[in-house]
Amino acid sequence: MKPAKYQQKSVGTSIDSFLNSFFHGNLNSFANNDFSFNSPATNIVETENEYKIELAAPGLNKEDFNLNLDQNLLTIEAKKETKEEETTERFVKQEFNFSAFNRTFTLPDTVNANDINAVYENGVLSVVLPKKEEAKPLPAKTIAVQ
Repeated sequence: MKPAKYQQKSVGTSIDSFLNSFFHGNLNSFANNDFSFNSPATNIVETENEYKIELAAPGLNKEDFNLNLDQNLLTIEAKKETKEEETTERFVKQEFNFSAFNRTFTLPDTVNANDINAVYENGVLSVVLPKKEEAKPLPAKTIAVQ
């Protein structure tokens, strides 16, 4: 089934392009805009020495993130607001864009909270949660029989 044909009338070009892309485009083009960014894809990895949380958050800057540790709850927030303005002799166009997310993780008691660090690089926020020494696996040893 084809979408209804949009009949163009004498309105601003920004409205025309929006309506044309809405009626003749696909919904994926709207889902990929920043305003739909609700919760990033997340990987959690455990190694012998640390846990690592990786959040896919492209298009942000490291200044957009706020990480907070309260007891054993790690909260990762990001907020980004942009404003664009275009003025011509016929119209003024203002676009506001706001995207945000908030994720909370309950950390195990084995995390060394004093040494947590975070790096944002290539659209991925990596939070490294080192383990306490007593939580790390002990090396194998031979026990002598007495």
